[in-house]
Amino acid sequence: MLDLSQLWDRLDPLRNPLNLLDILLVALLFWWLLDVIRGTRAVQLLRGLIVLLILSLAIGTVLPLPTLDWLLTNAVRPALFVAIPVLFQPELRRALEALGRTGDLLSRRPFGNQSGDLVPMITLLARAATQLSQQQTGALIVIERNTGLQEYADRGVVLEARLSVALLLNIFFTNAPLHDMAVIIREGRILAANVVLPLSENVVGATRYGTRHRAALGISEQSDAIAVIVSEETGSISVATSGRIVRHLNEARLRKLLGELLNVPLQEATA
Repeated sequence: MLDLSQLWDRLDPLRNPLNLLDILLVALLFWWLLDVIRGTRAVQLLRGLIVLLILSLAIGTVLPLPTLDWLLTNAVRPALFVAIPVLFQPELRRALEALGRTGDLLSRRPFGNQSGDLVPMITLLARAATQLSQQQTGALIVIERNTGLQEYADRGVVLEARLSVALLLNIFFTNAPLHDMAVIIREGRILAANVVLPLSENVVGATRYGTRHRAALGISEQSDAIAVIVSEETGSISVATSGRIVRHLNEARLRKLLGELLNVPLQEATA
């Protein structure tokens, strides 16, 4: 074991500046990789892989289980290295694209402000959904929560615009170029419009859902996002979360439900 003085001798930049440069480059590499996956589902996948590796190392080290240790060493761990390019394919593609765009790389602001006032967002969304319902204008609004939706936003038109009722009404206006597909809301702002979402394969049951409802179910099944749907045929307002749909909501019930799902005190959300 090295003591602290020996460790410092190795890392002392005055003796060998390359050691400091080595540490700095590795730190920048990890910082950049974390920045690339920030806001995507890869964060949860990475956590799961780390937990699995820690458990496999702990079990193989602490417990004398030769069969399990052989299985982890010869099957599970090699399989993880094969699975990583598949699991993180969207993020790897984004990383390579970022390398080819120096301007994007320098303009990214990692670990930005994650806080925001949810009460005005809830009020605006409930008001916009009600007006869209009265006009029988179809709409699909997805609220991002812990699971990032950046890979879906990249497929649409990135707006990064301040949330307002007028802007949502203009986006979903029938003849508007962005009225199809979905809008993604992040931290109280409109991140992107015209976003294509995965369709749910769960079509079992008496209720027959249209494309908007299936897309809302699909994104709620693959993430913890909340999807607000306005039916173009009936004007009915629904909310999809965790693979389930709550239907026939009015403005007050929608505001209350969003407040509960986003953990906003009801007296504030309904004020």
